[in-house]
Amino acid sequence: KYYYGRGVPKNYARAAEWYRKAADQGHSRAQNSLGWMYQNGQGVPKNNAKAVSWYRKAAAQGLATAQYNLGAMYYNGWGVPKNYVEALSWFRKAAEQRLAAAQDNLGAMYYNGWGVTQNDVEAVSWYRKAAAQGLTQAQFNLGVMYVNGEGVLKDPVLAYMWYSLSAARGDSDAVTRRDNLAKSLTRAQLAEAQRRARQWEQSHAGN
Repeated sequence: KYYYGRGVPKNYARAAEWYRKAADQGHSRAQNSLGWMYQNGQGVPKNNAKAVSWYRKAAAQGLATAQYNLGAMYYNGWGVPKNYVEALSWFRKAAEQRLAAAQDNLGAMYYNGWGVTQNDVEAVSWYRKAAAQGLTQAQFNLGVMYVNGEGVLKDPVLAYMWYSLSAARGDSDAVTRRDNLAKSLTRAQLAEAQRRARQWEQSHAGN
């Protein structure tokens, strides 16, 4: 019983107790959840160093979400000194397990040259993996790459498609960029971009 309000009153302190019991027995998901509670001060005093410790235990067992969380701690310098190389390493482990948020972050690391040699082609590759899973931010980022011709040939039709997909998932910046881009497209280009966006949605329905 995790005491998050499913069938029992929400009680973060009790949730933390039960997570700790499981975490002490080596359960990776409980370790990750306990780390999250320390990071956010839910049911326990906020303590980023303890969050890192629990994330590390779960990440060492191969839990992708914990690897991602540990990467974020290194990226932001929360509970550990900021270290882009360590962040990149943990994001990569999670990304290779197909965690979309980690794939997008890894793309951003390559795009900006944080902890790794700057490489637009690698950035596009990771953005594409995350975008294919429907991650809004990655779809937006992929649109940017196609608009600017970074890591790919410049293609306003594909840029519009990815902006449109991101916009459909609620990204307001994507809405603005899509609509601005539409002004520079021919009628045929716009129709093709919209057709591709619809086709993508249909082929990924239910995913």
